[in-house]
Amino acid sequence: MNSFSVFKVSASALNAQRQRMNVIASNMANVHSTRTEEGGPYRRKDVVFTAVSQQSNPDNHLIGVKVTEIVPDSSPFRKIYDPGHPDADKEGFVMMPNVNSVEEMVNMMMAFRAYEASVSAFNTSKAMVLKTLELGRV
Repeated sequence: MNSFSVFKVSASALNAQRQRMNVIASNMANVHSTRTEEGGPYRRKDVVFTAVSQQSNPDNHLIGVKVTEIVPDSSPFRKIYDPGHPDADKEGFVMMPNVNSVEEMVNMMMAFRAYEASVSAFNTSKAMVLKTLELGRV
């Protein structure tokens, strides 16, 4: 594994967490969406990460992480009583998205912390490479 591989790992983690934050933001934006193009309320989405290793290397060193897919959450929709809502059924109930704002905020904070950790790893690696280059000048 060369000394610059750590930059690739950090960059892939940054990209994966950015995609995760975009999905979380979409979930938050649709917390009250009762109609979608597919029909019915918005269904919460989540990301699936996969570790990427270098197949040509016999040691299979990790070279990053990527989002392999964005999957819908299969948890049930929330049912609330709101007879004045345009999407209410004949009994006055509305099917609401299966998005929990508190859970999404926690997920956003976790994604942000993971993003920060990747930035910190990148900066630490950069500082180490720069110090190595300084040693070569002496």
